[in-house]
Amino acid sequence: MSAPASTAALAYIGLGANLGDRGAALRQAAQALGRLPGTRLVGISSLYSSAPVDATGPDYLNAVAAVQTTLAPLQLLAQLQALENAAGRQRPYRNAPRTLDLDVLLYGAVRSDDPTLTLPHPRMHERAFVLRPLQELAPQLVSAAQLAAVAGQAIQVLQGAEWLDG
Repeated sequence: MSAPASTAALAYIGLGANLGDRGAALRQAAQALGRLPGTRLVGISSLYSSAPVDATGPDYLNAVAAVQTTLAPLQLLAQLQALENAAGRQRPYRNAPRTLDLDVLLYGAVRSDDPTLTLPHPRMHERAFVLRPLQELAPQLVSAAQLAAVAGQAIQVLQGAEWLDG
């Protein structure tokens, strides 16, 4: 599951937070993505508010970022986890509320069942908070049937991609 160091892959990263200053956490994380080694932020979705899925707690703010990266998938995951930890992410139990959640959704055409990182993300097609922002960045990756399947999930667009600047 590694990419050659000289080849950049297009990866999509899900961003979420439902504790603390959610907007600031997502803004800082999105900006930090572009500062990761060998990585460039190439797109950001609108900012969404969504109710937790399979969890309790406050509503989430969510977005999806597109990055070009020379980091291998597991290296990218490690960098994202370091950003989560720096933002105070705690993991007391599965689906606990969080100050920052960063998920590798897609990494080029890589498919993997590695227990550390499954690609594509195994639950992304069950989540409106992933599919709606992903459709903004890459409409060819999200079908009408997938969107219809999550149509009952509470989600609302709050601000266009300019949220990253403000």
